Amino acid sequence: MTDFDDPGKSPLWPLLDPFDPAAPVFWSRRGAITAGEVLARALDLSQCLPERPLAANYCLDRDRFAVALLATWMRGQTAVFPADRSERSHGLLAGEASELYCLTDQALPFSGVTSVMVEPEGDPPARDGAPAALESEHPAVKVFTSGSTGKPSVNEKTWGMLVAGGKSIPPMIDLDRFQRPSVVATVPSQHMYGFELSIMNVLQGGVSAHVERPIYPADIARCLEEVPAPRVLTTTPVHLRALVESRVSLPGVDQVVSATAPLSAKLAAAAEQRLGAPVWEIYGFTEAGSVAGRHTTKTQDWRLRADFRARDEGGRQYVDWSAFDRRIPFPDVVELLDSNRVRLHGRAEDTVNIAGKRASLAGLSALLQEIDGVEDGAVWLPVEDAGVGKVARLVAFAVAPERSAEAIRQELRKRTDPAFVPRQVFLVDSLGRNATGKLPQDSLRRLAARHLGPRRRETELAFSARHPCLEGHFPGHPVVPAAAILAELTAWAEAELGRPVVGIKSARFRAALLPETSWSVALEDSGEQGATITCSKDGEVCMSAKLVLERG
Repeated sequence: MTDFDDPGKSPLWPLLDPFDPAAPVFWSRRGAITAGEVLARALDLSQCLPERPLAANYCLDRDRFAVALLATWMRGQTAVFPADRSERSHGLLAGEASELYCLTDQALPFSGVTSVMVEPEGDPPARDGAPAALESEHPAVKVFTSGSTGKPSVNEKTWGMLVAGGKSIPPMIDLDRFQRPSVVATVPSQHMYGFELSIMNVLQGGVSAHVERPIYPADIARCLEEVPAPRVLTTTPVHLRALVESRVSLPGVDQVVSATAPLSAKLAAAAEQRLGAPVWEIYGFTEAGSVAGRHTTKTQDWRLRADFRARDEGGRQYVDWSAFDRRIPFPDVVELLDSNRVRLHGRAEDTVNIAGKRASLAGLSALLQEIDGVEDGAVWLPVEDAGVGKVARLVAFAVAPERSAEAIRQELRKRTDPAFVPRQVFLVDSLGRNATGKLPQDSLRRLAARHLGPRRRETELAFSARHPCLEGHFPGHPVVPAAAILAELTAWAEAELGRPVVGIKSARFRAALLPETSWSVALEDSGEQGATITCSKDGEVCMSAKLVLERG
């Protein structure tokens, strides 16, 4: 095995390490898929790829995801991981570069893109020769953040960084005690957590993984049956709770790994009792990857990866990744116990201050989820209540078919300071979590729009004289085109409401918008009915439009 004690000194790293062509690296209903077979499929696919620098990997099956990934790297290209399969997400990717193509194992739900189909297991003979090596500085992937706190952002990882994670994550969560464990993961490969635990740990960590991403308890049980022991279930609190509460019969599980949302000690203990296996939790963020781990029922402290150190400089905490000369700020409020251990107190933007007291929304949500009968829940502070001088009014959304809103409020009074008991509790069918179990702010905004009633938002609309839309439009006396105005306003409305605009019911212009001038814009959200935009100048209405919103 290659020595990775100092990644900066290894200019070339193999794509699979350790490499045994006969060793199973993936499992399916049909049985084992060996490292030699995956390598052969990747070599064949690499010959068919277009000469473009970026490849968006949409593959759902993990073996085909890995084949596409290896083929991309064999061609010296960079893989891009989309947040989901929507046209909107692809638009964000395409905005990064025009020289982008897609790799997929199923037809994409949008058209007009160059795509290559990654076929299932084929007939190419397994390769016994050593896999290709990739330069450690090669920009291997671009990963988009989940967008749970706002608009997704992109982070680039070099091949050396990915390998360092593949080598250091298993010992961080005590997986290195197993000899070639088998992973069943309920999270997608495109998410950083799922990518590291079910793909990079296969390529560099000596584990194997099931090709499917089961979500429902019966499917999780089947996939666990289809892989050999020792078995590791990689999941999220949402999926884990459903599994614990189900009556499905499960094969032996040797370890559970959870991440992407707060895991309560109560749920971890219930899972350990139900599955008979220790539950480990991973803390991380896209900018750094998996940062620390803990045995949730044993300690509240987090132990960092061996190649990371926690530092404090000028009152700001960050992850020191000396091998790559990087300092990555913690996005959360953390207490540094020493350079290897931290205690997590919640995200900085997650902290609310009410009546001179502070609390974490994630912590309050965890208390809500611990109430008997609450299947899922979140405590939220509406954006308009977060400003200076405004009174904060917490609200809660709960999935609790057998409980009343008032009963839930009474239970919260027993668990937290009265200042943090939500004024209103809304019972909902679901919160709108994404594929990794995270709860995006857009989902909370949709719930708020539905349950809190109409809300008014305001902004200013203006176009520079150099804006591209003005070129050739009434030369000498430019006027901002109506189409450009509507495009700008609908994009703003979508961002504010967290819901796509699917149509414009009516639009009436009473005045022209000139470059370098501005209109005052007001947005009234009427929930399921839609929204109304009114633009004015000096008290006179210049334009109004009625928008049709996608149903939440």
